[in-house]
Amino acid sequence: MSSERIVLPSGTPAAVSRAPGAVRGVVLIPDIMGLRPLFDDLVADVAGRYDWAVIAPEPFPGRESEPVPDRLATMDRYDHARLLTDCLEAAGALAIEPVAVTGFCMGGMGALRAAATGRFDRCAAFYGMIRLPDDWQGSATDPLDDLAAAGTADRVLAVVGTADPYTPPADVDALEALGATVARYEGAEHGFVHDPARPAHRAEDAADAWARVAAWFAA
Repeated sequence: MSSERIVLPSGTPAAVSRAPGAVRGVVLIPDIMGLRPLFDDLVADVAGRYDWAVIAPEPFPGRESEPVPDRLATMDRYDHARLLTDCLEAAGALAIEPVAVTGFCMGGMGALRAAATGRFDRCAAFYGMIRLPDDWQGSATDPLDDLAAAGTADRVLAVVGTADPYTPPADVDALEALGATVARYEGAEHGFVHDPARPAHRAEDAADAWARVAAWFAA
């Protein structure tokens, strides 16, 4: 399988891959480092592995060359509404139903927000922030509050590591209390699934997490 780049109606670039006879669509939101070869490959890999049509929108359109420290410094002003619009447009671009949403790190946070729109039948958030970190808080609401207001937490599978400071136990427990399903990986740190080059990567846990997500999306 391979992927190709397209441009959404909003002007945001996205990577897309379709398995022949795909059984569902998946919008996959990258981490804070954005759409890059890692995600071009990941889109193609999971599309082929699970018979999905997968699309990954760029979470920082127009800012692709911006260094990560600069992105981190402006997260209190991040355009969450633009990301949601791009997720909805990406779902439409797949021209298949049903469509699920997933994402990693800040993309996992975006997936939780997207689950609150009601557009997606399933959500799998890989170590997505359930409440905004202190230095990311601006005018945006917490994903936890969005899900509570929408009543769609039961569509969520949260994949978290117990050693991840971005998903503190109190936040994870609160999400679970809303009705989400939580897969906890003991001792895993932030980003342990999606990037084999990260020191935090845990291959066996990553394989198990993807198997859980595939079963969640097939249920």
